[in-house]
Amino acid sequence: MSHRKKALNGDIIRQALKESVLKLDPRVMFRNPIMFVVEIGFVITLFLSFAPNAFGGNTPAWFNITVAIILLITLLFANFAEALAEGRGKAQADSLKHSKKDIVAYKESGGTLREVPSSELRRGDIVQIEAGQWVPGDGEVVEGLASVDESAITGESAPVIKEAGGDFSSVTGGTKVLSDWIKVRITSDPGESFLDRMISLVEGAKRQKTPNEIALNTVLTCLTIIFLIVVVTLPFFGNYLDVTLEVPVLIALLVCLIPTTIGGLLSAIGIAGMDRVTQFNVIAMSGKAVEAAGDINTIILDKTGTITYGNRMASEFISVGGTNDSAVAEWAVVSSLKDETPEGRSVLELAKKMGLRDNQSLAADGEWIEFRAETRMSGINLTDGRKVRKGSVDAIKKWVVEQGGAIPNDLDVKSDKVASAGGTPLAVAVDERLLGIIYLKDTVKPGMKERFEQMRQMGIKTIMCTGDNPLTAQTIAREAGVDDFIAESKPEDKIAVIKREQAAGKLVAMTGDGTNDAPALAQADVGIAMNSGTTAAKEAANMVDLDSDPSKIIEVVAIGKQLLMTRGALTTFSISNDVAKYFAIIPAMFMAAIPQMEALNVMRLDSPMSAILSALIFNAIIIPLLIPLAMKGIAYKPTSSAKLLQRNLLVYGLGGVIIPFAGIKLIDLMVQIWV
Repeated sequence: MSHRKKALNGDIIRQALKESVLKLDPRVMFRNPIMFVVEIGFVITLFLSFAPNAFGGNTPAWFNITVAIILLITLLFANFAEALAEGRGKAQADSLKHSKKDIVAYKESGGTLREVPSSELRRGDIVQIEAGQWVPGDGEVVEGLASVDESAITGESAPVIKEAGGDFSSVTGGTKVLSDWIKVRITSDPGESFLDRMISLVEGAKRQKTPNEIALNTVLTCLTIIFLIVVVTLPFFGNYLDVTLEVPVLIALLVCLIPTTIGGLLSAIGIAGMDRVTQFNVIAMSGKAVEAAGDINTIILDKTGTITYGNRMASEFISVGGTNDSAVAEWAVVSSLKDETPEGRSVLELAKKMGLRDNQSLAADGEWIEFRAETRMSGINLTDGRKVRKGSVDAIKKWVVEQGGAIPNDLDVKSDKVASAGGTPLAVAVDERLLGIIYLKDTVKPGMKERFEQMRQMGIKTIMCTGDNPLTAQTIAREAGVDDFIAESKPEDKIAVIKREQAAGKLVAMTGDGTNDAPALAQADVGIAMNSGTTAAKEAANMVDLDSDPSKIIEVVAIGKQLLMTRGALTTFSISNDVAKYFAIIPAMFMAAIPQMEALNVMRLDSPMSAILSALIFNAIIIPLLIPLAMKGIAYKPTSSAKLLQRNLLVYGLGGVIIPFAGIKLIDLMVQIWV
């Protein structure tokens, strides 16, 4: 990726400060039960600041005011954390909105082009786009070839070639055609485009809570209810001991004991996790997908366009059975005259370099046979009755036998040689005669082997799925460094592999870019579609990689693990904090009546009031101090789950006990001067 979005700026911070006040609305706070309890406590103590004897209490008005102010600051800090995380997503959404404009489109109507605004385009409309014009909406290229600038969406300045057929036919509204021309079939209605979905997804305010987050919220809410019951019953025990427990003191105790730290940061952690994914130019359709990525065990990768560049080009015509290379080239050209795929066009280009001319008249009125995954071949039925076919070697062999022909003895040797070199052999046949092979070459993307090794260290198994024959698949798998491969796979084979892994209790990720990958992308726990791929693939996936880099899955997995670790670590830290706050407030409340409780005052705090205020102040300021960690996430290094758990318990569990002791004592020393 050429750049990263700037994490924070003055505008985001100023807007977050404003939002932190607006979020004090009880209707908003109610969505966070923990902070809603704090807000109720703030309202009560604020009331007692002006009517200190309202509940028969005798705490000084200044103490009540101080507690109210500290609770208000706690609320503002928690709201600020969430607003700051949302602000980054909204800033990115605003930048995307600049790319969304009402573009003039040239729509085909009755054989002519009619100028219409893009807002009037509907699914199925055909538009023509020439050099210098903007793509008016999401669609598939149905004719032509053009260089397209996608920098408004991906941030990459390098143009992308878009062409009819294959897996590079998808175009996105808001991008610009730089050269040549294309005809595009619109695939989305207004308001449903990829850009529209991106804008809504990156706006953190619209993020739905994930199952793990909901479960943790439930646990934290239960803890809050338990502590609330404990605090409500304390006055009855106090009466038995002849100790008067004032309402502000009880509120302070409740706020310090409930998990306010994680309650204030929980939403920010989730939003920031999704935002970190977008910083790697990956759009996550849900937080659930990001979380699932953190627990991935197996990754299924499509070969063409994912592990390899996908542009398999004809590089040689190889004759078999006593024919000559020129005859193979001639009939390969005939079979490719109406083939709009990159491979088909490369056959024509290679023949042109060899000095062969296209015999357009021969195929002029012929019946074109489209390529299908089931038959794995294409071709043409000529008007003179001859049938020409081009496709996988096995499929053509079967077809030739069905036509009553024989298989040349040297076919398998020559096709295996092409496959073992990493190429793809396509056989060419006319009626019952198999003439030869078209040698198609593909190239593994650089750095893939190193990236797959990283996945191996993370405990992730990589499986490559390809429609190529076993020898070709084996060569590419060895060169790329994947753990396993499945050759001659059909769409249903990819789904079967995913279901098999899932049945074994594993979470599976799938990356792909073609329409045939769509079912598998939908079945996988995490489906990552390449932005260069088809609309069907992007709609089926729950993540879209704008850079079309399949190895990006490593960053996505790391971010998923980061999200889960950050949430767990800060939850541990928050609950551990309660131990120190307990030792600060409980002795302060009961020492007068029970002198023996002085033994619990291990911090030797100055007075009951200073102890309560110190614990409250620490409880408030720890939230903004942890915001950078919540936003950035805990650093992840590939290691075992046991070691990660041990490290986090040591750092955030033990640290969550020690730091509050030191922090509350330091604050108490400063509070003494004032109190």
